[in-house]
Amino acid sequence: MSGSTQSTTIKKAFGFFFDALCVLAFVVIGTRNHDTDTGISGVLYVAAPFWIAMVLGWFVSHAKRNPFAISVGTQTWIVTLVIGMMLRNLVFDRGTATSFMIVAAIFLAVTMLGWRALSSRRRPRAVASVDES
Repeated sequence: MSGSTQSTTIKKAFGFFFDALCVLAFVVIGTRNHDTDTGISGVLYVAAPFWIAMVLGWFVSHAKRNPFAISVGTQTWIVTLVIGMMLRNLVFDRGTATSFMIVAAIFLAVTMLGWRALSSRRRPRAVASVDES
């Protein structure tokens, strides 16, 4: 694998990891605050519909091209939220109260878009060189 290809692969893996971590943080905080099953199986059961939706969001948004782009994050966030809630309700037979949907929307937006915004500020921008001849 060439250096450029390896760098791109690592970038994609980090992007996927950070999105999955956002979902995991949301679930862990929620299960702890509501005194539900905070064991591994409980957390995985609550996270599953959102992780499934997040993977779908990665395909829909073509995140593999540029996982750090805000536009990719926005699409991934919307798919994760909407499809995750649908799966949670229809497949996993769990509640989707309005307040839960609002909290999920805000938390996932702040985290999934936030890490991308922070990373774009940390990466050096290309400086256009001006030819003075």
